[in-house]
Amino acid sequence: MAKAKTKAKAKATKKKTTAKKSPTAKKKAAAAKKAASKKRNDLTKKLRDDLKATKDAMKFAKNAAKEELTLAKAAAKAEIEVLKNELNAVLKREKELLKMSENKIKEMVSAGERWEKKQLAKLKKMVTKKKRR
Repeated sequence: MAKAKTKAKAKATKKKTTAKKSPTAKKKAAAAKKAASKKRNDLTKKLRDDLKATKDAMKFAKNAAKEELTLAKAAAKAEIEVLKNELNAVLKREKELLKMSENKIKEMVSAGERWEKKQLAKLKKMVTKKKRR
């Protein structure tokens, strides 16, 4: 009977071990789920942090671009003003030169007309003297 008891104990232990295996499998699955959930949460947190950092970087870049654009516009306006002033000065100088050249032409024409009148007067004198003789 001693052998029968040991066999019974062996069967009982086997049953107990099989009964223990199923709870450990459940525990392993729960632990795996918990680990996966933790990994997912960590990854989600990391992605949120990366997204926030990217948004901040984009805001900074946008503000920097706005400032650069504002400075470029101001520089362009200043350059336009300088060029307008230069253009006005050149146009004014050109007008003055045009007036001077017109006055010079008038003087030359009037001097030419006076010289022509003198020459015609001299010729008339010479012609009339010859007629008198």
